[in-house]
Amino acid sequence: MGRKKDIHFEVSERKILLRIFDLIFVFFGLYLLELFVPYNYLLIKSENTIYLIVLAIYLMIFGTIFELYDLQKASKLDVTFRNIVLVASTTILFYFLTPYYTPFLPEKRLQILYFYLAIIIMIFIWRLCYVTFVASPRFYKRVLLVGEISYVENIVKALNVSDPNYKIVGFINCEETSEDPIKFKGLKEFQPKDLAKVISEQKISEVLVASYNSETITSEIYHDLITLLEKGFTIREYTQVYEELTYRVPIQYVGKDFYKYFPFSRSNQNTLYLFFHRAFDLIFSLVGLILGLVLLPLVIIGNILGNRGPLFYTQERVGKNGIPFRIMKLRSMVTDAEANGAKWAQKDDARITKFGKFLRRTRLDEFPQFINVIKGEMSIIGPRPERPYFVQELSQIIPFYETRHIVKPGLTGWAQVNTRYGASVDESLTKLQYDLYYIKHRSLFLDLNIVVKTLSTILYYRGQ
Repeated sequence: MGRKKDIHFEVSERKILLRIFDLIFVFFGLYLLELFVPYNYLLIKSENTIYLIVLAIYLMIFGTIFELYDLQKASKLDVTFRNIVLVASTTILFYFLTPYYTPFLPEKRLQILYFYLAIIIMIFIWRLCYVTFVASPRFYKRVLLVGEISYVENIVKALNVSDPNYKIVGFINCEETSEDPIKFKGLKEFQPKDLAKVISEQKISEVLVASYNSETITSEIYHDLITLLEKGFTIREYTQVYEELTYRVPIQYVGKDFYKYFPFSRSNQNTLYLFFHRAFDLIFSLVGLILGLVLLPLVIIGNILGNRGPLFYTQERVGKNGIPFRIMKLRSMVTDAEANGAKWAQKDDARITKFGKFLRRTRLDEFPQFINVIKGEMSIIGPRPERPYFVQELSQIIPFYETRHIVKPGLTGWAQVNTRYGASVDESLTKLQYDLYYIKHRSLFLDLNIVVKTLSTILYYRGQ
């Protein structure tokens, strides 16, 4: 156990690394322009500090909106290049539209092209280095899973999808051996007696304990884990890692000690946070309604041509503390969509009209709900309100489902920007995991993150 640990980067470290070196490479690119081409628009000088800070802020904001710091996408060069071009184009546009905080445009317009290309080329060079070195197997976190074999497949799949650099190299079954043991072929299995040997030979950085019932862990493994812990080796519990990597609460693995997993955010009772949250709701809703009224004539024309029926419709939804209210939306389905009873909305649902699909993709169908926000029935950010029929059905199948009603439902939320609308029990479970994560970690920073991701959803035309 005294061996030197291999180098690996945590999720947060990689995101910080991407941001810092994006700026370093861009500023270095501007310095190279000054040396090798006739360029004097934005130079790396102390008197240009404000201009450089504004450039850095724009790059960070639009880099977030256009998913330049999504680790899954950052490991794919083709997707990364597309996002870099979008970020550079939008940054340059906003940079030129804020002349008070940015330098005056150069007389020679060719310098603008140099400026634009320098941003794209330098960030792409850095991202090429990132994919080649930082995101390579040499920096993977190698993990040994100790748990009950019946949960291994779901655990491995969830973590590998969330973070490809988190590499589970094998597992040890922590249960007592039986006459007819279950086998799992998707991952190499090691024997409990070889725990210390495996850690050394496989260069394990972390042991992940995934046991639904700690009583199933054998005394032999328990003793070895204690020994490892006393030597300073990293041992972590599965639900903690799951939440950290997936940004979801794994409620399917929460048992009778559920109270350990739900120390909900203090923001839910913080008067100052709730005041600013409500103020944001009102200001954003008023602006949204004004914008909606401006677009209304175009929506009416589209509804006449593509929907051919009523423009608005209302529907009962479950709000905070389980209190029902009526939600208002622009109609996106045919008028008799549920003549035979309530149904899940499906991908490419035949009930959605052509214009309705556009309304959903752009989230324009949500505009009337600003009225619900002003009335205090909804918030801009929160779990999506569900219909009473589905709430009753899902609360009988999914544990802790009604816990999502302890805060106001929202127009957008952590579940909406991370997954599709629940069209089945399994998808509703995933959606609930995200909702509970939001309630558990609710904060101004997370709210801002959701707003930015919502912009990404709209810009990439991902609404449903």
